[in-house]
Amino acid sequence: MVKKRYSIKGTKENMTLSINIPSQDMVVKTDFIGIISGANHDKSKVFESFYGELKGAPMIKDAPISMECNVVNSIDIPKHEVFFVQPVNTYCNEILTNNKIDLAKVKPILFDMPSGKYWQLGKAFADCWSIGKEYKNAPSL
Repeated sequence: MVKKRYSIKGTKENMTLSINIPSQDMVVKTDFIGIISGANHDKSKVFESFYGELKGAPMIKDAPISMECNVVNSIDIPKHEVFFVQPVNTYCNEILTNNKIDLAKVKPILFDMPSGKYWQLGKAFADCWSIGKEYKNAPSL
């Protein structure tokens, strides 16, 4: 987290934070809360929030995936504080297929800092732990 961010104060006080994965239809509000500072604006009015078991960090009710985490360690570097977290609970909004997270339903926003663009996922193109078996020079498995 950049040290000048307002949310660093709450993270250090509560030793908790939330990770919210917004969907593409949330991009306008998501970008807006990245533009403004919580030090000057009440961001709680942009998204409806909820608290989980930890009670220390709000999560976004409409986010397809939200995780509440305990901070287990941090490293202070010149412009940032790096937090190491342990997820405690994960909350999902109707994005499961066969009891697994379905990324096609999540439609996550992918943020690309160098280009200053938001991207979306493409379609699945191969099966994990299977396609590699086609490697011609592989030793027998």
